[in-house]
Amino acid sequence: MNKAQLVDALTARLGDRRAATSAVDAMVEVIVDAVGRGETVTLTGFGVFEPRRRAPRTARNPRTGETVPVGETVVPSFRPGAAFKERVAASEAAAANATSAPRRTERAATGTGRSTATRKTIPPDTAGAPTAAAPAAAAPAKKAAAPKKAAASAKKPARRKAAAEK
Repeated sequence: MNKAQLVDALTARLGDRRAATSAVDAMVEVIVDAVGRGETVTLTGFGVFEPRRRAPRTARNPRTGETVPVGETVVPSFRPGAAFKERVAASEAAAANATSAPRRTERAATGTGRSTATRKTIPPDTAGAPTAAAPAAAAPAKKAAAPKKAAASAKKPARRKAAAEK
């Protein structure tokens, strides 16, 4: 549900679209202003809107691999209330439309925060030995659409030449 759909649902209950629109806009504005001032907004049965402090950390630029310091920041946060959680957990419609949260990667035992899954390690008994070439796995068959693209791109220069001759 987006903001327009929320206004439509309130219009059905209130009977006045203008009142529903102003109610939604006012509620959002009050919550954003309060959290922006560092206050906590508690709606019993619904949840808590609050500012959360994120500690400074070191990030990595994915393009260059360079480490970049990221300073401390404050972000808005929402914690659903007990009644809200119970209602969603009991709803079959919510279960049908629910998405799974992305899996978090496990942190390395060294405490560096980086996963060791992508690191290549060579067992100590084979450290200096030459490696034999592994048999290549059969590659999946290519789709038939690839040759059509090559044929289509070959036609374009001929059309351009014909247009240039005119």
